[in-house]
Amino acid sequence: MKNMSAQSVEQEFGQYWQKLSVVEKESLLAVAKNYVELKNDAERISIEQYNKEIEEAMAQMDAGEYLSHEKVVEMSKTWTRGK
Repeated sequence: MKNMSAQSVEQEFGQYWQKLSVVEKESLLAVAKNYVELKNDAERISIEQYNKEIEEAMAQMDAGEYLSHEKVVEMSKTWTRGK
């Protein structure tokens, strides 16, 4: 994708936006809102916090507090039943 100025992006977006139905616009608006929310929620953590979380996860595994792949596969077979 070529590097566009903010103004040209706005103009091109507007041209495509006008061609969309209301339902399509609602769908794209929901995607944009979700994208912004995810971006806002993705705060970086410090290396110290990262290492602490890794150490805690390793301690849980050492204590036997984990599920095997086979167990998760077995459990997942029930997740969509009844829908």
